[in-house]
Amino acid sequence: MSDNLLGIPETRLAVDPAAERLAAGIDAMQVAAAYPSSSLAWAVLAEDALADGDRDVEAYAYARTGYHRALDSLRKSGWRGQGPVPWSHEPNRGFLRALAALARAARAIGESDEEARCTQFLRDSSAEGARELGL
Repeated sequence: MSDNLLGIPETRLAVDPAAERLAAGIDAMQVAAAYPSSSLAWAVLAEDALADGDRDVEAYAYARTGYHRALDSLRKSGWRGQGPVPWSHEPNRGFLRALAALARAARAIGESDEEARCTQFLRDSSAEGARELGL
């Protein structure tokens, strides 16, 4: 926790039941429909759409949904708009992946200001996550 110079406690999200379904190979669209509050399911949909190369607007919508669902979860877990959200706590990865996907999708549709904000937010939340996710 040496990057946490303000002494703000880490936020650790609860286990996302969608993670188990995704790991079992269930289609992300089905998982998102069954677990619409899962930021991980929306992040996977966004990552898949970005990987297709011609679904950038769709990726943006999925990533934004995942990001907002994650903000809801973060707030319920005591997050107050700042502080570490460690990559090492696996349930946090849905938020971090949705944020990274949002930065990439924003870049793909020419939203450079949003790309920069999301990239910085990711780095501020989890430097390790930003490195793992290539941002």
